[in-house]
Amino acid sequence: MINENNKIKRAFHMPNAKALIVFLTAGDPDADSCVKFIPEMERAGADLIEIGIPFSDPIAEDEIVQAANIRAIKRGMTTDGVFDIVKRVRERSQIPLCLKSYLNPVFHYGYERFFEKCGELSVDGIIIPDLPYEEKAEVEEPANRHNVALIPMLAPASEERIERIAKNTDGYIYVTGSKEAVPSLVESIRRVTAAPCAIGVGIAAPKQVEHMASFSEGCIVESAAVKIIEEYGKEAAPRLYEFVKNMKEAVFAINL
Repeated sequence: MINENNKIKRAFHMPNAKALIVFLTAGDPDADSCVKFIPEMERAGADLIEIGIPFSDPIAEDEIVQAANIRAIKRGMTTDGVFDIVKRVRERSQIPLCLKSYLNPVFHYGYERFFEKCGELSVDGIIIPDLPYEEKAEVEEPANRHNVALIPMLAPASEERIERIAKNTDGYIYVTGSKEAVPSLVESIRRVTAAPCAIGVGIAAPKQVEHMASFSEGCIVESAAVKIIEEYGKEAAPRLYEFVKNMKEAVFAINL
């Protein structure tokens, strides 16, 4: 179990509040830019940042995020490089941070070593899309020792499987699937846990945020932010700021 020093609960900080979670790929376009982008997105209203660890075969991502992974790898980004980005961000911000990684980089780094490093740098959570539920204990145990929440991803499934995955969650639940299916999936999740649900289903516009946040505790913006970085590169900071600001205003509209 994670303790009160974990900052994820801060992202879902008020009754009926809606969290805005924004994703970027570490090392795209470079480490220095990522360190600059994150505080700008926080200033614009992001409540939590997900940082992707580049991987050569990110099968659960769309083409935009896959391309960002490849760009970052070609430019030399490594797991240690990701930790260096986190360290530099932590020198200027205490925004809740989650890493998003496939299992292979974490396994090869060494579970204990990886999560010890996360603990040292105040990483609050990790999302591992290809981690089978049946094998999560070997990851969850060292993660918990270092106060890192293992964030489950849930797509439409049987009620029994939803219950097994969703219950006893310390952080939030990453809800994915088709836009049409997620409302009923959130209802199923709420029958077994009070953990907040954050929806990540290709959200790219304020109206989509407004809709998805109306029946969940938060929205995850991934490809749309990565696309801005792809288009503007090192000069993306002001564009990201305006984009996140507009998305956060849509979240605030739900809270009024």
